[in-house]
Amino acid sequence: MALERIALISDVHGNLTAYRAVLADIASRGITRVINLGDIVGKGPRGAECTALTRARCEATVRGNWEVFIAGHGETWSPAQDWWRAELPAAEREWLFCLPGSLDLHLSGRLVRMVHASPVDEFTRVHREHGQEQFAMMFAPTPFTGGGRAADVVVYGDIHDPFLRSGREGTLVNVGSVGNQLDDPTPSYVILEGEADGGAQAPFGIQFVRVAYDVEAEIEATLALGMPETEAYVLELRTGVYRGDHAALGLSLAAPEDSRHP
Repeated sequence: MALERIALISDVHGNLTAYRAVLADIASRGITRVINLGDIVGKGPRGAECTALTRARCEATVRGNWEVFIAGHGETWSPAQDWWRAELPAAEREWLFCLPGSLDLHLSGRLVRMVHASPVDEFTRVHREHGQEQFAMMFAPTPFTGGGRAADVVVYGDIHDPFLRSGREGTLVNVGSVGNQLDDPTPSYVILEGEADGGAQAPFGIQFVRVAYDVEAEIEATLALGMPETEAYVLELRTGVYRGDHAALGLSLAAPEDSRHP
């Protein structure tokens, strides 16, 4: 039986330039199945175009915390949130908010569960430096995942930091981020390879892919659109350093080039 290849992407965050580059790389490999793990919008300026591209190119999408922030009806916590929300047509906001929180697929005899952040909800964050209790929690069925059995493989996004860890409970995979990578600025995604719907154990592969893109073109588009919080976004794109750490590291658009890596 031929092996199926599925691309798993996450955290586009309105970065249309990076998104197009990643989708082009996926297509160049002959991969037609793409699943999006959420956070299509927010932080970057072109959430509406990224949402439309997701609907056209991804066979399935799960809801991330930024879909809740931007498409939900909760309290507004910054002027930028209003800007990102206004940039999205009402129909797109409704589509984003109604996305499922979890998806399952069977590949090479394994139950692969896909969530944005965790099987608890879109907000419970599990970093690379997690403990054993958090690791085990990622495989457990919950009301959020619709019950069922424990997963063999869990794939998620949220933290913008790709990694893989295997243990007795299963294999945990973080795909990284397409549009806002924070371990290094280069977009990341994952390819799963295996026998679709296979009931027996069969060959199964996990591949991490990095895709270069024109960062300065994305920055130019951002500046032209007048998005709030532009400096934080630009610095994240150029350095891969989380905006909450910029001040402590002395990072700013006016800072010398070598201050990005003190």
